[in-house]
Amino acid sequence: MIHPGATFKDNLQQLPAIDGVQRIDLIDAQGKVLASIENQPGKQGSLAVYQYLKQAFGALDAQAAEHGLAVFAEHTADARSRPGAHPNIDRLLEIVAGGGPLQIEIVAAGG
Repeated sequence: MIHPGATFKDNLQQLPAIDGVQRIDLIDAQGKVLASIENQPGKQGSLAVYQYLKQAFGALDAQAAEHGLAVFAEHTADARSRPGAHPNIDRLLEIVAGGGPLQIEIVAAGG
């Protein structure tokens, strides 16, 4: 498990590579896919964080979400001040605030 620092850029360098990941699906308790994070520019940082949370915690519960917020570093403060601007961070905030846990499914490229 990494020890998140003050900047997202530095934290991102500590995370496993996302090569070979097509997308990540976030699945609720009923098995419904609530959201997907594609491996494309502008979303690759979130993809790396969510992949790491899956590897470190197994699922996205309050503990994992709290750690994810620390990894997002300065972007977490921005997300708190601008709801909707960072939907992948907003999701973590919702879980920390008592929202239900989600399963994280990693979909391999070509899969």
